[in-house]
Amino acid sequence: MTTFDTLNPATGAVVESFPAHSAEDVQAAVATAREAAGWWGELGFDERRRHLLRWCGLMARRQEELVSLMHEENGKPRDDAFLELLLALDHLHWAARHAKRVLGRRRVPSGLLMINHSAYLEYRPHGVVGVIGPWNYPVFTPMGSIAYALAAGNTVVFKPSEYTPAVGRWYVDAFATANPSAPAGVLTLVTGLGETGAALCRSGVDKLAFTGSAATGRRVAAACAETLTPVLMECGGKDAMIVASDADVPAAAEAAVWGALSNSGQTCVGIERVYVTRAVREAFLSELQTLAATVRPGSDASASYGPMTMPGQVEIVRKHVDGALAAGGTALVGGASSVRDPFIEPVLIVDPPQDCDAVRDETFGPTITVQTVADEDEAIRLANDTRYGLGSSVFSRRRGMELARRIRAGATSINSVITFAGVPELPFGGRGDSGYGRIHGPVGLREFAQPKAITRRRFTSPVELATFARDPGKVDLIRRVVKLRYGRHH
Repeated sequence: MTTFDTLNPATGAVVESFPAHSAEDVQAAVATAREAAGWWGELGFDERRRHLLRWCGLMARRQEELVSLMHEENGKPRDDAFLELLLALDHLHWAARHAKRVLGRRRVPSGLLMINHSAYLEYRPHGVVGVIGPWNYPVFTPMGSIAYALAAGNTVVFKPSEYTPAVGRWYVDAFATANPSAPAGVLTLVTGLGETGAALCRSGVDKLAFTGSAATGRRVAAACAETLTPVLMECGGKDAMIVASDADVPAAAEAAVWGALSNSGQTCVGIERVYVTRAVREAFLSELQTLAATVRPGSDASASYGPMTMPGQVEIVRKHVDGALAAGGTALVGGASSVRDPFIEPVLIVDPPQDCDAVRDETFGPTITVQTVADEDEAIRLANDTRYGLGSSVFSRRRGMELARRIRAGATSINSVITFAGVPELPFGGRGDSGYGRIHGPVGLREFAQPKAITRRRFTSPVELATFARDPGKVDLIRRVVKLRYGRHH
């Protein structure tokens, strides 16, 4: 079998070799998942909750193993790896405990026409869900699909990124270890490059959840369209922060530095562009420059963030920085010389034009652009001038909610950054080139289930309309009732 190596991004050392699974291997994995789907789906919510909570408990107890592996294979600092695991566990715990409440059968009103029927709504699993995960948050992001799909009663075939397969295998194995009585196929791993992901799209799964770039997402959607396989897409963003005239400037600057530079800027909901009103511009830039200058990349214990995980991203960052500076932007921190492989120093560019790549396209590196605006209305206009629409942030003491609601994005944090992703009850997803569909929360559970409508006739109605033997006189009576009930609306 063909294999590929996963590398430590800080050193280039081989972490491990993995099989590049073929289309036949993927089909076999899906077949195994299909066999297990009946068992897992019929367990019921309570028993599935016990299985998922055992998995959650095992990962919590063995957290140091996973954190160390994430540091080695992904490159992020151990504290950031722990934070990612904590978020994943919180979502897994929530999905396991709330699936029954959200998806369980409930009675709904029958309405006047069907008053002699009882009506029920329940949510049934799709069957087998394919999940294609990213490398930047190799535990938290795919868990937003895997945990919710499993809690909804589906089995899952998971393909992690080729840059982080060891992390993916670890927690797939952890599920099996925590649940030795579960048959093979409840949660299955396949590894490989793009060809393996394409095979999963065409494998006959009942739904597919993808996280990655918009360009790859289009190819995934096209492949799934061949079999009308529904797809959930999370395709990144170009998230904006608005710093209003009444903002807490030090807090905004600290949040911007974290939102832009943490995880080496490799965050789909990271802050990539800031719009600051002229009234607080100088104070904000002073704070931002001071804080950004203290942030340092590296692989040692005291480093603020780690290396670029995907080597090819370095050239994209370089192109964006060079373009922004050539177009008239000013580097207050770092510059073209800061972009080195694998550790990119922080780059802060002030007032580049709105149409340059550093403002328009996803950079996915430890850079941040700041543009000066006259007021909050201009900030909103420029924040919405994008083909993306995933996350966003607003700093304002009095107008936060008003401004947040005007930003065209799937989520907005007020006086903080990225916090919406940590609230299990909230949906997560975007619009435009950021994709479609939602993970997390009740909406995320329903994303991995199909609504099932059921009616049960309780008694014979004195006025039966759904029959060829209906009484014309009673039909005329119904006509008059309809006029009285609905015709009064003007």
